[in-house]
Amino acid sequence: MLNTSEKHIARCLKLASKVNGFTYPNPMVGCVITCNNKIIGEGFHQEYGKEHAEVNAINSVKEKELLINSHLYVNLEPCSHFGKTPPCSDLIIFHKIPFVSVGSSDSNSLVAGKGIEKLRNAGCVVETKILEQKCRELNKRFYTFHEKKRPYIILKWAESKDGFIDQIRDKTHTTPTSISDIHLKPLVHKWRSEEQSIMIGTTTALNDNPQLTVRNWSGKNPTRIVIDKSLALPINLFLFDKSTTTIVFTAKEKESDENINYVKIDFSMDTIDQILAYLFQKNIISLMVEGGTKLLESFILQDKWDEVRLIKSNKNLVNGVKAPSFKSEFDFEEIFEKDTIYYYRNF
Repeated sequence: MLNTSEKHIARCLKLASKVNGFTYPNPMVGCVITCNNKIIGEGFHQEYGKEHAEVNAINSVKEKELLINSHLYVNLEPCSHFGKTPPCSDLIIFHKIPFVSVGSSDSNSLVAGKGIEKLRNAGCVVETKILEQKCRELNKRFYTFHEKKRPYIILKWAESKDGFIDQIRDKTHTTPTSISDIHLKPLVHKWRSEEQSIMIGTTTALNDNPQLTVRNWSGKNPTRIVIDKSLALPINLFLFDKSTTTIVFTAKEKESDENINYVKIDFSMDTIDQILAYLFQKNIISLMVEGGTKLLESFILQDKWDEVRLIKSNKNLVNGVKAPSFKSEFDFEEIFEKDTIYYYRNF
């Protein structure tokens, strides 16, 4: 049975999760305001650059005079710095809200306890760590980004029952092999909409010519990332249609074009570390890797992953391109039609 604070923080989490994928690089935040145990205001952060959850919740309160006797609940520590918007802690203090409950602290160095400290110094009674693990789970991408100084990394692939991700491409097999059931496509596109970037390698780009968009789901297209060391990829690929931003990591100098950003890196050094450092610098907090076996294994071997989503088909290919070598205990599984999705976490 949840106590009062937990019940309202749970509501904050439900509000916050409405817009997964739209707030990045900001976290997902919901806010509830009560007076005499009755909810008088709610709000959530709807999109990066727009008002934060606390602002929307306070604005939703019709009788502002009630705020002086109210209790504000929020799943993440109120900000204390000027960014795209003014500090939420200042707004709470301005309205003399006496009680504040916080789900989890903010690990962004610009906040990191300063919001809670500012509220307490102003006389607010602040309780913390309410459903803390659930609050951190909702914003796992945000926390990983600020604490590990890299994006949250999800590795995703589909493999046949006998362990292949594709047939050998030759004159007979020139198009991508359908491994998973077509009914899974909307789910895969939903996954894409929840991440800020998506990555493939040169071979996948050439063989499959993927669009890497969310055509079968409603949401934002992730930033597309491809490795093209020698700039050998033809410009007529979907990656270069300029419909959404594409980042090309290459060994050559090339001037960026509209929505196509060329980034030179040193291929004699660790390419994965350079790519992750660049994405961190650009405030890209999550990355889904949908490449081939070589690219996926490069992340696995370096232990640079937070989740694996492995779609296992009931089909046999007999021979082909071997799936990534991956040995770990899955956290849970889901069965869709004839396929099973295995979910792994790297804590």
